[in-house]
Amino acid sequence: MKPFVMVLAYNVEKTLAKTFEAIPDSLKPYVVVGNNVSSDRTADVARELGVRCITHEKNSGYGGNLKRLFKVFVEEDHDVAIEIHGDYQYEPSLADLMVQYVARGHYDLIQGNRIRTRKEALRGGMPLYRWLGNRTLTLFENLWFGTTFGEWHSGMRCYSKPLIRAMPMDRFSDTHAFASDIMMEAVAQGFRVGEVPCPVRYEEDSSSVDVPGLFKYTFNTVRSAFRYPPWQRW
Repeated sequence: MKPFVMVLAYNVEKTLAKTFEAIPDSLKPYVVVGNNVSSDRTADVARELGVRCITHEKNSGYGGNLKRLFKVFVEEDHDVAIEIHGDYQYEPSLADLMVQYVARGHYDLIQGNRIRTRKEALRGGMPLYRWLGNRTLTLFENLWFGTTFGEWHSGMRCYSKPLIRAMPMDRFSDTHAFASDIMMEAVAQGFRVGEVPCPVRYEEDSSSVDVPGLFKYTFNTVRSAFRYPPWQRW
């Protein structure tokens, strides 16, 4: 099994080392930092850690960063890809467990679910407006797609090679809406999608979409969902 550990990075010089150290030792040799043209010392920190760093030509957004890394994943013929955020928001120590769900053939996509309970999510520092937005969008998507996922918008996911090869990446958004796009396509194509609880922390150095950005994300997500009408799928 040849894993590919994608650490998404944009101005994470303060948290990149913590994120890397928390990744299980078995996965550390396979870490690749996707540097979205950070203006701080992110790339320098990656080099100091001895980690491979791919710096993009321009800031291509969350989705654009992942698209570039998925292209490398396919070109180098890896077996399992896992997405981790370099701001230490999601718990990196769970990465090896999530990889095994895919490597052992149980799922094609496994995601970390931040919303086990409202109290737990808010206690971890999730802003109330983000929790409300997540709950509203997830309810809509579950009803639209006939699923029961705890959330649809996780930033820590593990993917199988067949799933990545089947995804029409060019059709997906370069923004944070990529998270919904790839999840919707995976469900629509009948890939096996699952989730596990994942503790998160929202600290001063954690990235967070502001309120205007949340409305834009919501609009893009609903627009993407309309490409998969339930009456056609059923």
